[in-house]
Amino acid sequence: MTTTSSSAPQPQQQPELHRVMGPKLLLLFIVGDILGTGVYALTGTVAGEVGGAAWAPFLVAFLVATITALSYLELVTRYPQAAGAALYTHRAFGIHFLTFLVAFTVMCSGITSASTASNAFAGFLNDGFGLGFTSGSTGILLLALGFMLLVAVINFRGVGESVKANVVLTCIELSGLLMIIFIGFYAASQGRADFSEVMVFHSSEEKSAFMSLTAATALAFFAMVGFEDSVNMAEEVKDPVRIFPKIMLTGLTITGIIYILVSIFAVALVPVGDLSDPDKGSALTQVVRAGAPNLPFDKIFPFIGMFAVANSALINMLMASRLLYGLARQGVLPHGLGLVHRTRRTPWVAIIFTTLLAFGLIYFVVTKSSTPAVSLLGGTTSLLLLAVFTVVNISLLVLRKHPVKHEHFKVPVFVPWIGALTCAFLVGPWARSPEQMGQYRVAGWLLAIGVVLWALTWIWNRVSHKPHPGDLQNVDDLAQHHGDSTRN
Repeated sequence: MTTTSSSAPQPQQQPELHRVMGPKLLLLFIVGDILGTGVYALTGTVAGEVGGAAWAPFLVAFLVATITALSYLELVTRYPQAAGAALYTHRAFGIHFLTFLVAFTVMCSGITSASTASNAFAGFLNDGFGLGFTSGSTGILLLALGFMLLVAVINFRGVGESVKANVVLTCIELSGLLMIIFIGFYAASQGRADFSEVMVFHSSEEKSAFMSLTAATALAFFAMVGFEDSVNMAEEVKDPVRIFPKIMLTGLTITGIIYILVSIFAVALVPVGDLSDPDKGSALTQVVRAGAPNLPFDKIFPFIGMFAVANSALINMLMASRLLYGLARQGVLPHGLGLVHRTRRTPWVAIIFTTLLAFGLIYFVVTKSSTPAVSLLGGTTSLLLLAVFTVVNISLLVLRKHPVKHEHFKVPVFVPWIGALTCAFLVGPWARSPEQMGQYRVAGWLLAIGVVLWALTWIWNRVSHKPHPGDLQNVDDLAQHHGDSTRN
């Protein structure tokens, strides 16, 4: 990677954000942005796809995420005030409907991610209090729906998020994963870890090793998302061109190492069949119980897990409702979705709409789908974001034809090409097991709802003789509605 420079940037018309973030604070923010529901919820499912080699999909997902992160780094330093995939897409192509689709896809990924977190929360709550509910039972469904309702209430009341608060949340989320690693080393010293299992590859569907690894990677990718949102902090970083790329890649590396260690110790301590069986409790809770049977860690860990996934769910539903509100205010979705409550000053209609979508997803995957809820919804989140990342990488290839006049981070030209190809490959049906094909149905229904709403709004705008029916008039404004999200 190199840094290019020409002339100094032009003076800004609007006051800049206060640049308060140094390397340490930025690193904590990035690690916290990536950590979350993914590894807490999907470790057992990934192990079920490939057996003891559960670390391999996390490693490949880390590599794919790093390549796309490099493209994001060039884009965010090229356009430090234009944060978000929809904005890069609009700068590259200028097609309003494509920009809307990208923005709506990002919103849908927030809802599927929060729904994944709600199911994981129900599992940890079940473990923590020993309720004895089985996977797919009415009890788990009610817990997940009740948690999502609580998230909606908090969302309606309004939640402010700061970098300092994110640091606290990151430390708590990180503590649970470090507990797994600590217990793993402790168990290994006591001779209770069987590391021979780590190299055992197994596919229950008699697929080739490559295709099984591909399907597991598409699922494990859910654990790596979040980096695409952390680039939105570049404007608040001291000397972002010099600091941000190095710290961003360091944060990705740290989370990648943590995920690989967690997955290695998981399969070394617990049989893969138990890890992938939701009726035996959350996978990581089983790991804690097996690694330290004489210590009370297994009583503590489910509550740490609850907190980690609850934080992800809240932030994702905040993002989804605010982005939906932003699209409505742009005039490309029905005006009613942009209504703001008089006293709470929150987008109450958008909150209700996104919460109802989440309710529908949770009910469907718990009661109607044979695929585990966490696998189906987490995989759908990966599917949606991999499609967005494909477009973002292509956008960089297009935008490179339009040089900017200020210093910025630059990656070799092959990076966005590889990023686009790998992300597009992981979007395809060959990267899904038969049980995971339902991800396309979930994603298709969500996007169909968006397209129908867009079409109805477009027709209404034309009938009402609006000057720009279907056009996004202030695309830059969308950044403020989803710049603080995290989806894993």
